[in-house]
Amino acid sequence: MKASDLFVKCLEEEGIEYIFGVPGEENADFMMSLEKSDKVKFILCRHEQGAAFMAEIYGRLTGTPAGCLGTLGPGATNLITGVADANMDRAPMLVLTGQGSSERLHKESHQVMDVVGMFEPVTKWAHQILNENTIPEVIRKGVRLARTEKPGAVLIELPEDIAKNETDKSPIRPIRFRRPVGDDKAVDRAWEVIRNAKRPVILAGNGCVRRRASKQLRMFCEKTGIGVISTMMAKGCVDMDSDQCLYTVGLQAKDFAFLAIEAADVIITLGFDMVEYHPSLWNPDGNKMIVHADFLPAEIDESYHPDYEIIGDLAHTLWMLNERAAADGNGDWDLSFQAQARADMWAEICAHKDDSGEGLIRPQKVLWDVRQAMDADGILMSDVGAHKMWIARQYQCHEPNTCLIPNGFCSMGFALPGAVAAAMIYPDKHILSICGDAGFLMNVQEMETAKRYNCNMTVMVWEDHMYGLIAWKQTSQFGRHTDLTFGNPDWMQLADAFDWHGHHVTNADDLLGTITTALDEAGPSLIVIPIDYRENAILTERMGNIEFAI
Repeated sequence: MKASDLFVKCLEEEGIEYIFGVPGEENADFMMSLEKSDKVKFILCRHEQGAAFMAEIYGRLTGTPAGCLGTLGPGATNLITGVADANMDRAPMLVLTGQGSSERLHKESHQVMDVVGMFEPVTKWAHQILNENTIPEVIRKGVRLARTEKPGAVLIELPEDIAKNETDKSPIRPIRFRRPVGDDKAVDRAWEVIRNAKRPVILAGNGCVRRRASKQLRMFCEKTGIGVISTMMAKGCVDMDSDQCLYTVGLQAKDFAFLAIEAADVIITLGFDMVEYHPSLWNPDGNKMIVHADFLPAEIDESYHPDYEIIGDLAHTLWMLNERAAADGNGDWDLSFQAQARADMWAEICAHKDDSGEGLIRPQKVLWDVRQAMDADGILMSDVGAHKMWIARQYQCHEPNTCLIPNGFCSMGFALPGAVAAAMIYPDKHILSICGDAGFLMNVQEMETAKRYNCNMTVMVWEDHMYGLIAWKQTSQFGRHTDLTFGNPDWMQLADAFDWHGHHVTNADDLLGTITTALDEAGPSLIVIPIDYRENAILTERMGNIEFAI
């Protein structure tokens, strides 16, 4: 068969369901082969960056890679921001790019650049196929690497002349392996430290939203009563209604969850990624007793030097700890600081739930109403901006992977295309993306993609006419900010132009009803609200003075 046909058959064998992208001349043979597949769906996007974000969300929600596709040169460069975001946020992904003929790659040639070299820093592996007979091995290796903990992105580049060649090779059947598990003696030592602690607490990271890990973590919390502080990407690993849910940390300032870490004598980190919340912020003196349990050994850092490490499948590690907790019973722990941190933070979450009236609407009120309108398994996606800080602090979850925040690479423009992918995976769930007016317009073209596929999704835009997070940080540091303001379109005309439902809410009393209506509308909906970012400075001052007695 033709090499491009073999390539598609290998993707089918791997169970790849979606490829999001923008094709070009150099992957024309691949597209013709893909068109014949009844197993792999190609989603035509309006920009390669949007395609990469869609593939990222698919990977984060399912644990299985999707593909994102671009042609050579500018098509490939347009992919890279979304690919870097996926790789740093641990989403499995296949990046598929075309390339000029192998006969011209050694010299200056139209649109030719070193795509593999460019992608090496932002992928787990990047490879150019130069022999059609290697395609089955390359794809098997690429998918295995993308899925292996910790998951990430893999680039496979197919030059146009190689795609046309004939081959008699066949796909390699995937054989899944069980992940290595933690050593018994390591778990024994860690459990002894936990059991002998006075005030243990859990810091849960991105690894805890894997389905089995979350289930075992909840069991451990129920058995022991030890509370869980989640990073932004670990939201929902413990139900927000559980007494052991101590909410979210990561705003790089003193907050109730931070104080719970400060009060603890043993920190149990589970699936923790340093890119989310650097240990220098919560262990500045490097003197906290740390038990590190993760799929991989700890990153080396002077503020993060774990005393005990359990390396292996995180769900299995938690199962082993559950076995020991059931056999030995709990330690003599004082967990009163957890209850206080939880109660104080809950009071902040509720503080503005009854706001009413016309004009600017506080972030706290918006997120309270969003939580009331969303089902327990509904999926909220946050773009990057000032709203992300508020979502991280105020919006809590019942289930893992129901609040997706980019918090490793932190790229703006993530949430609108992300909603498209989420709606394709879960057409019957509530899908809501929250964006700033800056981030939304960075991939606004994907409004057309959402409508073309009639995605059931809602995007909420918080309008403040500026790069609000940068203004917040500059003002906090310098007492003022540089010129960061801009104009916006007529939002309702924009919604009408793309044939979306449109809602402009300027009264807090109308907010909950409008969100509920939009979530239940068929097809895509846009909600725009004037946000009261005067609350940013108030929060900065508030968090600078938060404390409680131990």
